[in-house]
Amino acid sequence: MSGKTNIDFIHRHSAHCESGSTSNLLRHFGIDISEPLVFGIGAGLFFGYFPFLKIQGMPLVTFRSAPGRIIKKNAKRLGMDIKSRKFKDPEKAMDALDEALDKGIPAGVQTGVYWLPYFPDALRFHFNAHNIIVYGKKGDDYLISDPVFETPVTCSREDLKKARFAEGLLAPKGKMHCLTKVSGDIDLPKAIKKGIMDVCRVMIDVPLPVMGVKGIEFMARRLRAWPKRYGMRKATLYLAHIIRMQEEIGTGGGGFRLMYAAFLQESGRILNEDRLPELSRRMTKIGDTWRQFAAVGARICKNRPLEGEDFNLLSEILMDCAGKERQLYKDLKEAFK
Repeated sequence: MSGKTNIDFIHRHSAHCESGSTSNLLRHFGIDISEPLVFGIGAGLFFGYFPFLKIQGMPLVTFRSAPGRIIKKNAKRLGMDIKSRKFKDPEKAMDALDEALDKGIPAGVQTGVYWLPYFPDALRFHFNAHNIIVYGKKGDDYLISDPVFETPVTCSREDLKKARFAEGLLAPKGKMHCLTKVSGDIDLPKAIKKGIMDVCRVMIDVPLPVMGVKGIEFMARRLRAWPKRYGMRKATLYLAHIIRMQEEIGTGGGGFRLMYAAFLQESGRILNEDRLPELSRRMTKIGDTWRQFAAVGARICKNRPLEGEDFNLLSEILMDCAGKERQLYKDLKEAFK
């Protein structure tokens, strides 16, 4: 590969990594679609509480669909072909990336945040599902559109290779994806409806107790018992982990609900559906309640709770979120039955 490759790629700062990078990638190929629409069409909204899976010894909590699902579902529902690959050999993974760039094709790659040196030290943690777009190379440095940063960044070959082969839960294994075909005939209303029904299914119809609205209720019940079961020190560590997963790491509990509200608002205009703006307002209030949960939890973790703020209150807030979300998905499902 030549020492310099620079694809004419427009970087846009986004709220979350996969929805943002997918929106940027689609726009590169001439499909002007917002991040909330990408998130909704890709059925990114999810909840899972998996105490039997651990991240640094803490139970796995996720507010988003599995890594890679958003771009795959957008590709399928918008009529595009996407080529995804995983690798065993790190050098072959980097050579494949170079080959795509030589052909003028920007590539999405999954990385481990801890090994990306352009992240500030305070934000470098072991999270292996961070999506970025590599769009060029200058010498030994790759040109990167990381949607959570305001401007493009660079990363050396060795550091990017290390990030692509980070070990642990959700190990990326060199995962890379490229769009290979873009349809000129997009049925956006159909894609929106499929995305909505998909979210309704996973949030209220999946029978597993650790997923969807049932998963929120399950975590609420568990959380109430943590101080007695584990002691306050461990209980607050677990609580801090949930808040971090919700508000900092990118799984976006409250933030994802606010983005989904924006998706419903935009979809209402596209579909000319009068019920969606009201559902959007309800989802915004639910997102605000999740943020309230985080604020109360943070004060408890810092040992600065206000009067009446304890694990029982946190459980009640989550139960309130679960009840309101269940009714919202039922109403949303009814609107598109």
